[in-house]
Amino acid sequence: MTLQTQRVLRAALQEPAREWYGLQMCDVTGLPSGTVYPIISRLERHGWIESRWEDPAEHITEGRPRRRYYRLTGDGADRARTALARVDQARRPSARLPWSEPPRPEGTS
Repeated sequence: MTLQTQRVLRAALQEPAREWYGLQMCDVTGLPSGTVYPIISRLERHGWIESRWEDPAEHITEGRPRRRYYRLTGDGADRARTALARVDQARRPSARLPWSEPPRPEGTS
């Protein structure tokens, strides 16, 4: 899992039931839209995220393009937590292997 995907998932998991649109995710993660949108699309294809188009009346009154809103699915949130927990565990320093050389005292070679 790429670091960028991890950032998107961690941001989405801050409020898993909340809907957000792509540019909000760009702001939260600090990633460019050319990175965020392909990640969102991939996660949606795999069922981790679902989307909907906003009501046309909303964007007309605000004079902006219509937004597509995204949110984690229930299964997607569970899978994201599991995947991120694995990533976090893999980053932790592993216990010293029994056959590895013991640490040397400072000042010795």
